[in-house]
Order: sequence, then C-alpha cells, then structure tokens
Amino acid sequence: MSDPEYIVGVDGGGTKTVALLATADGAVLGIGHAPSSNYQKVGFAAAAQALEDAEAAAWRAAGLPSQSPAAICLGLSGVDRAEDAQMWLRWLAATRPQSRHAVINDAELALAAGTADGWGVGVISGTGSTVVGRNQAGRFARADGWGHILGDDGSGFALGQGAMRAVMRAYDGRGPATMLTEGVLAHWSLPNPEALITVVYIEIASPSRVASLAPVVNHAAEAGDEVALEIVRGAGSELACTIGAVVHALEIEGAVPCALAGGVLTGSRLVVGFLRDAAQAAGLKIAPVTLVQRPADGALRIAQRLLAKAATA
Repeated sequence: MSDPEYIVGVDGGGTKTVALLATADGAVLGIGHAPSSNYQKVGFAAAAQALEDAEAAAWRAAGLPSQSPAAICLGLSGVDRAEDAQMWLRWLAATRPQSRHAVINDAELALAAGTADGWGVGVISGTGSTVVGRNQAGRFARADGWGHILGDDGSGFALGQGAMRAVMRAYDGRGPATMLTEGVLAHWSLPNPEALITVVYIEIASPSRVASLAPVVNHAAEAGDEVALEIVRGAGSELACTIGAVVHALEIEGAVPCALAGGVLTGSRLVVGFLRDAAQAAGLKIAPVTLVQRPADGALRIAQRLLAKAATA
C-alpha cells in the first residue's frame, strides 16, 4: 500500500497567514495560523518564517510529522508582479524540492474557491484590496492591490484612514460629529483625538493596525451614523469600480460570477450591499455572488490541479 499524498494550501494575507493541510482529495486534516506573510510589509525573512510556522502548525494539528507535501499552493498578498512570484517559487524549490508548487496573488484564491467554473471575478478586501478576473477563454486580468499609498481602495486600511480623518474633522469643526470619535478613541484607549498623532506619526501605525479600525466603522455605520455610512458606501463603490475595470479588460459580457473574500467583505453586509448597488448603477451584472469565508480552500483546489496535471503528464 503506497503512502498517502498530502497537499497544502496557504492564504498569506497582510494581517495573518492560514495554512490548510489536506489529503489529495481535499479533505482537510489540519489548520495552522501565523502572522502576516506579505514580504513587502514584513520583509522576506519574516514572511518566510510565517509560512513555515503556519504549515508546521497545520501538520501538528493533523498529528503528522512535517514533511514536503506532494503539492503546495501559496496565495500571497504582495505577489503583485512576475518577479514576486518567481522569488517565492525559488524559495519553494529550495525548501520543498520534491513538491509540485504554485505561487499566486491571494486575491486569486477567492476566484478559485468561490466560482464554480473558475472564471469570473475574485475580490479581496482585507488590510488591502485587489480584484482579479478570468474570462471563459482563460485570459487573466487584475486591478489595484498597489498598497495603501498607491491604491487599496475599498480596503480595511481605507476604512480605517477614513475613520481617523473623520474624527479629526469633527474635532476641528470641519466636519459633523460622529460616533467614530468615541469608537476610534476606545479602540486604542486614547484620551482625545490629538492622541492619534502619536499613533500615526510617532508610533507609525502599520497598514494592518489602521485596518483594525474597519469593524469600528462598520459598527457605527450599522448604528446609523451618517459619517460612517458614507465611508462604508465609498468602500463599496470603489470596489465596484475596480470590478468594472477587470470586467472591461476581459471583455466579459452578461452576468459575471463574483467571489468576495477578506474581512471587510465577509464581516460587513453593508459594504457588500453598497458594492452591489454601485455595480448595478454602473451597469455591471455580478451574479452569482459568493462570500468566501476561507480563501485557503482555493489554494487547496489549485494544489489538487497540480497533482492531477502531474498524473496525466
């Protein structure tokens, strides 16, 4: 009797890393967690260590010794260019030489996990935001995912930044009073709005720390705070705009399957609702819309395809 084959799928985001260990047929045996593995934010060494730690934790959870899996797929934030992927492919070849492997942007995991036939659009909004798409002919396109300075519109960072700016506008009298003042100050145990200067400019708040305010914005919006609602509405509109750019680039006509992933989307019915409204207003028909709670499942599907391709080679 031959030894069983194992596969690993990894979702490496800007805030956390999730690794799934499964049998070749996709049955999950263990789950491991680690901090961010976005090398553009934490550096290559820290990102690689997070990947190692998450996978090792998955093997431990399964009660199995760590070993090179038959196939592994890494879906990583920060893999925005071909050279990014090549760097991680070289790392996999060096550390897991016996494994078949693939490296993709983490937004592609949503597409793999949340579309029935592997075509449509995949949207991820967590710390950052990216939209990817593939048409029926297999052509691929993406938009945004350019980081919090160049892009990431509709992301958790954008929500958090919008909240902090709203707090300061209210404090100055340049904007309306908002529940966000109390929420943001309580989130970081700050005495007054001016203390945000220390958080942002002296401690130099990371994008993930700013993005941690997203639930505060969502809570205020659900309570009817108009300022928070406008921030959330803007996030949904920006994501719909990015979807439109990908659909246009791929020349997809008719209804487009849409997979939504990341904490901003899975954690806020309002953002999803505003996204749908903005898409409809722009003449985009996104259907069906699927919320992907565990993008790493998409990485497992890709790892399974690697095995199937090898079996027929």
